[in-house]
Amino acid sequence: MALWQACGLTRPWNDPYRDIERKLAVDPELLRVAERAGELVASIMIGYEGHRGWVNYLAVAPACQREGIGRALMAHAEHLLHERGCPKINLMIRGDNTEALAFYRRLGYVADDAIPLGKRLVADD
Repeated sequence: MALWQACGLTRPWNDPYRDIERKLAVDPELLRVAERAGELVASIMIGYEGHRGWVNYLAVAPACQREGIGRALMAHAEHLLHERGCPKINLMIRGDNTEALAFYRRLGYVADDAIPLGKRLVADD
């Protein structure tokens, strides 16, 4: 959680501990981390439901950013999803996260003509 907090990924309405528990219950091999000298420096949560692949919680420790770790994790996610027959990857970026938007654009991701909608089925409070 410290990594996700340092990267500004946590929100009060999402319990990251529950997100990890849920991921470990469904395709746990798609929750990946990177370590350096025994220290967690990056994470990525990958999903695929048969129609689209999803990427959540891509985080690289601030001191390790701009070293290619995030790019390598995304390439790995793309490879894993492609192996599963996934035709397209989706991800959501908060509009004010300009650094993340620029990062994904450099990797070839573009804005879709779609409006994400959501509905909470379980409150994480």
